[in-house]
Amino acid sequence: MKNSHIAILIPCFNEELTISKVIKSFHKVFPRASVYVYDNNSTDQTVAVARKAGAMVGQESYQGKGHVVRRMFRDIDADVYIMVDGDNTYKAADAPKMVNLLITEKLDMVVATRQAEKGAYPMGHGFGNKMFNFILKCIFKSHFKDIFSGYRVFSNKFVKSFPALTTGFDIETELSIHALDMKLPVAEMGSVYGERPEGSQSKLNTYQDGIRILWRIFILFKEVRPFVFFGLAALVSALLAGYLGYPVFETYLKTGLVPRLPTAVLAASLVIISFLSLTCGLILESLNQSRREFKRLVYLNVK
Repeated sequence: MKNSHIAILIPCFNEELTISKVIKSFHKVFPRASVYVYDNNSTDQTVAVARKAGAMVGQESYQGKGHVVRRMFRDIDADVYIMVDGDNTYKAADAPKMVNLLITEKLDMVVATRQAEKGAYPMGHGFGNKMFNFILKCIFKSHFKDIFSGYRVFSNKFVKSFPALTTGFDIETELSIHALDMKLPVAEMGSVYGERPEGSQSKLNTYQDGIRILWRIFILFKEVRPFVFFGLAALVSALLAGYLGYPVFETYLKTGLVPRLPTAVLAASLVIISFLSLTCGLILESLNQSRREFKRLVYLNVK
């Protein structure tokens, strides 16, 4: 760690009450690290407070945490990156252990799994976190226990090869799925997650952002595992076609007549849709494999 250039990345929006404490706590554990605060159109004194606390401040005009993270990953060069929220809910004291794990085990990402204190999670967030973790486990064979943690440590290889396509709070989901898709070496480590200080408000909307994250998982499922996605669609279409078409076919064998022509046409159409879905899945899986190989080459070329 002594010879590594460490950058602490803090995406911010209206965090004037907490940002100074976050900056000072990380300066305390990493005196030689560079602390970067990227402001996302704050309407309070976040920028002034961050500068006064000794951070280097950048700006991102496009609204959304995903835009901020993409900008930070592009602008900042370091050996090790620590990304943390500016709300003072994560403990800086855990960062050295996370960095040490990343370096000694030659990992690309270490995620701080939140061990929430009483009252730290807003109502519904704890259940939502468990539900989304379960969904990712089923779809992507995820081993992550906390995909929404905003406290992570990255290698330079990860940061400079991460595509960063999302725009909002679904950025953590994309980070986790990217690591799973690329089969990158990652680890998790428990970290105490505290309650927001009085007067500080969460920017996360439980239902609106929950729907957005669910939609992002759906899109990434289609992009990352197209054969499974379209294969399931083909299977559903084929089963529905069989359910609707069997009685019609049975009647035809007995009488030579097709009395329910619309049902027969619908069943035949579903069979065609099933074959088309399966074909799309095969083609897109081949294209996705090429895309994955390209991303792997980009990752390996990062020094």
